[in-house]
Amino acid sequence: MDGARAAGELSRMGALVPVLRRAPRGDGHPVLVLPGLTASDRSTRPLRWFLRDRGYFVHGWRLGTNMGPDDRVLAGLRDRMADLSGRHGRPISIVGWSLGGIYAREIARATPADVRQVITLGSPFRLADARGGRRGRPPVPVTAVYTRTDGVVPWQSCIEYPGPRHESIEVKGSHTGLGHNPAVLLVVADRLAQPEGTWSRFRASSGWRRLGGVGPNSDA
Repeated sequence: MDGARAAGELSRMGALVPVLRRAPRGDGHPVLVLPGLTASDRSTRPLRWFLRDRGYFVHGWRLGTNMGPDDRVLAGLRDRMADLSGRHGRPISIVGWSLGGIYAREIARATPADVRQVITLGSPFRLADARGGRRGRPPVPVTAVYTRTDGVVPWQSCIEYPGPRHESIEVKGSHTGLGHNPAVLLVVADRLAQPEGTWSRFRASSGWRRLGGVGPNSDA
């Protein structure tokens, strides 16, 4: 069922390309996109295409299929961040889908000076924090996107902890469609387009709501 809904969301993204191209353009800073469990860079191609179209230097993780946080993945992520930081010479925004969002949060905790902001898509980080004893917010701005009809992970575990630069935004959709859900794409574009060194909460527009956005969580 979740896969069927995701396929419909991908078709909808294609139909709405003219609308999506009105999304804010950014300053060309680097963005790293991390896939979910059992997924690879192939799963994030629509999202990375969209962000490149918005003017960013967008990078996949280049670590093959995400089979969980083993030594290969942890070392690979450290090397990838070091390479991108050295190449661009400026902080990197990280967009992580599901398990990829948990990785993104850990990177931000480990190297906050290298991370501009984190955006998680259906990432059950509260479960990971409870199991690993690492409760709390990363020391960078965080936007957590979630859907109550997730179908894969408990949506309650994807909501950000309260904080002055942390927010949760609800959309309508499936877990496996979050990376190409039109409402999600507009959230990501809006968040990334904020000038470096500034941050303000997402403000929902009527057009965004028509695309399947429900609204920000005021408790985040």
